[in-house]
Amino acid sequence: MPPPKAAGNLASIKLPQGFRIAYFAQNVPGARELAVGPDGTVYVGTNANGNKGKVYALPDKNHDGKADAVITIATGLNTPNGVAVRQGSLYVAEINRIIRFDNIAANLRTPPRPVVVYDKLPGNPWHGMRYIAFGPDGLLYVPVGAPCNSCEPEKPIFGTINRLRADGTGFQNVATGVRNTVGFDWHPVTKELWFTDNGRDMLGDDVPPDELNRLSKPGQHFGFPYYFGGDVPDPELSAGKTPNMYTKPARKLGAHVAALGMKFYTGTKFPAQYRNQIFIPEHGSWNRSQKSGYRITLVKLDPTGRQALSYEPFAVGWLQGQQSWGRPVCLLVLPDGSLLVSDDQGGAVFRIWYAG
Repeated sequence: MPPPKAAGNLASIKLPQGFRIAYFAQNVPGARELAVGPDGTVYVGTNANGNKGKVYALPDKNHDGKADAVITIATGLNTPNGVAVRQGSLYVAEINRIIRFDNIAANLRTPPRPVVVYDKLPGNPWHGMRYIAFGPDGLLYVPVGAPCNSCEPEKPIFGTINRLRADGTGFQNVATGVRNTVGFDWHPVTKELWFTDNGRDMLGDDVPPDELNRLSKPGQHFGFPYYFGGDVPDPELSAGKTPNMYTKPARKLGAHVAALGMKFYTGTKFPAQYRNQIFIPEHGSWNRSQKSGYRITLVKLDPTGRQALSYEPFAVGWLQGQQSWGRPVCLLVLPDGSLLVSDDQGGAVFRIWYAG
């Protein structure tokens, strides 16, 4: 028998004073990465494969904070987790390739055939969900997770973050030693890349921590598979290695919380103390004896934007006891200053805003 569903609803979500939460859209199965187009349409990648491997569009033409419809853009894709928008085109990252739907906003119900942008990504499904985003340099960033819990991958492409031009050319590596990042963003002022990374499993309930990392220059190595959280050695692979050989996390996060699609808050509608700070959706642990995560956390930075000062809960309540009714995946700051949250367990997208 399947486990009982947790008794939870929007009233279960606890937020700081003045904040509110509501459904932006329901009936969005497997909702994962979010992106917004110039006209305000929200696009949603999903974690399903085969005929259920769909991408959705959520238009909100009357700007009432709720999607007008859930429109299927594509189906039959290979776990189309990642979505990004550039110059009117929707980019979708499957496990093995990146495709593009041109002039998408004008063709939501009759989308064009996709153009293949890049088809040389590994097809290994383990840590194969691709999160994509265009950086301040105009390049498209795509990670390739490790094909294992912890191992020395046979191919150097695994455990990396990479970037390429919008036309699929110029593929190059920017970071190594990254076990599995499914979320990154750029500081609005420094333009440095920050990303979450999930620690390995099977070392215990409280080891190792997940990571929040800062890429200060291309080519940095973040420790995988030798060290996790900056100072936790892999019991089988760390011989001959020391922690100071690798870039340490900007902040250690909770163990096994599965920190995913982080975002800097770039709007102006939240109180000043939240601006240019990092919000992290924690998807939640899968094999910890007492579950952790299933929430959104906040990491506050110092005035330089380079040092993490604190790590605290922001939105909690998707976990009731030891049963979850939702699992936050990805965040998106809308032009109106509200914050969207995708949930692949409940098949929904929430909207959080500040009411004062």
